[in-house]
Amino acid sequence: MKKRDVLKSAEPHYDKNEVLELELAIDTAITAHEGQKRRSGEEYVAHPLNVANTLIEWGMDIDTVIAGVLHDTVEDTELTLEKIESSFGHDVAFLVDGVTKVGQARAGMRDIDSYLPSTRDNLSKLLIAVGQDLRVIIIKLADRLHNLQTLEHMPRDKQLKIARESLEVFAPMADRLGMGRVRMQMEELAFSFLEPKEFRRLRKIMKDRLGKSHRKLAVVRKEFSEELTRQGITHEMDGRVKSIYSLKRKLEKTDDNIDDIYDLIALRIIVEDQETCYRVLGMLHSQYQPMLGRIKDYIAAPKPNGYQSLHTTVITPTKQVVEFQVRTRKMHEYAERGLAASFHYHEQKQAKDYKKKRGTSTLPAQLQWISQMQEVADKLSEGDEVAFDELKVDLFDQRIFVYSPKGDIYNLPQGALPLDFAYLVHSDIGKHAYSFRINGNIAPFDRKLHNGDVIEVVTRKLSLPRQAWMDLVTTVHARNKLRAQLKQLGIIETLTSASAIIRDKAVRKARKSIK
Repeated sequence: MKKRDVLKSAEPHYDKNEVLELELAIDTAITAHEGQKRRSGEEYVAHPLNVANTLIEWGMDIDTVIAGVLHDTVEDTELTLEKIESSFGHDVAFLVDGVTKVGQARAGMRDIDSYLPSTRDNLSKLLIAVGQDLRVIIIKLADRLHNLQTLEHMPRDKQLKIARESLEVFAPMADRLGMGRVRMQMEELAFSFLEPKEFRRLRKIMKDRLGKSHRKLAVVRKEFSEELTRQGITHEMDGRVKSIYSLKRKLEKTDDNIDDIYDLIALRIIVEDQETCYRVLGMLHSQYQPMLGRIKDYIAAPKPNGYQSLHTTVITPTKQVVEFQVRTRKMHEYAERGLAASFHYHEQKQAKDYKKKRGTSTLPAQLQWISQMQEVADKLSEGDEVAFDELKVDLFDQRIFVYSPKGDIYNLPQGALPLDFAYLVHSDIGKHAYSFRINGNIAPFDRKLHNGDVIEVVTRKLSLPRQAWMDLVTTVHARNKLRAQLKQLGIIETLTSASAIIRDKAVRKARKSIK
């Protein structure tokens, strides 16, 4: 990647002054990294230029792109943070500082090859600590992606460490941010280094299976595209091949029987609006025989990371099984770029909605966990004491969507209980929770919530938290709110004192028996 390539990529996306500022940043990085080489033998500056180009492709704002160019300068060169702030402003300096802290703190951690959960938790904690501005994490993802793309130049032990860390931490992070394409790229690259023989085996299986399918699929694609055009539906249609790593995970669920996997190739149809999505779905089911158990409506009920699309698997007259995915352009952009696509930086730059303590309430349901992450980040940055369980943010857990009776959507980890929902709505709602109705039926406090549940919290002013509730919450957010309320009511201290009295009585009784 050369300077001219990055500037050429930037020109359609940023105004003239922003491109000039980017050019100055590139010149600064070239000077700072002069004489430095990567293991591949190429000039070191090629790496930050690749990172910047990726950030441009993801549609990030100019400050993020410039920070991508400069992200290694403070750690690896004599360029100071003060100089960066003087030349490029506070935002760029803040982002570079955040990425630098991730690198420095990660260097002192225990090797993730040990599989110790604490190692993974520490790394996620680290990302959380710099999560005051989520652009830091997005820069780090771009940085990690390029490192994976050039991993063949590293020694084997480094390859294994970086690949495993990418698969266990960074790919799930990308997924949680809705960045589906990035997740897939990271998983594919990491898997190819971790299990090269298995990767080659599955790639061959995929190639053998797809040989004839590609030709048959081209016929179906042309046939249905012509039907959409006849019906006056503006559309785009392309094919999607399942990733090797996704195939591996699917085979693990089907006892290694590839005949049970129907979505090795899918045809993706992109239309103008949501109403047309459902119209196209009806046309597919009219023209082909649908497999009823394989119709999925992720528009009405999105995946926990925000992914939206209609999926259906049909059988053509020639007995070919084909999966179709139908979505709008906006849904497709989110499926590909996730949080990066949803920021709309140029509109939000004045309001700073993406910044610390601002605008988190406006985040879509699938990204509500970000505001909880920022609460922890705020405590860490202010030097406050943080409980161990607060650091175990549900970064790697499965997520569910639940609803209030008014239709508001809330995002919780799988296994959450009604009180977790109540405290997520508002701490006072949790405090005065008396009973729950789930999907119209009275439900106990220990009933696990499921995706799509509609939850009504019945409150009473005289109803107050009790110690037993500590066993009826699963999320860090709910536990912290409940613990604070119990302390305020004097319940935790009272119980502690009572335990001490009982203990003292027992000690005195034992002493008397000895005498």
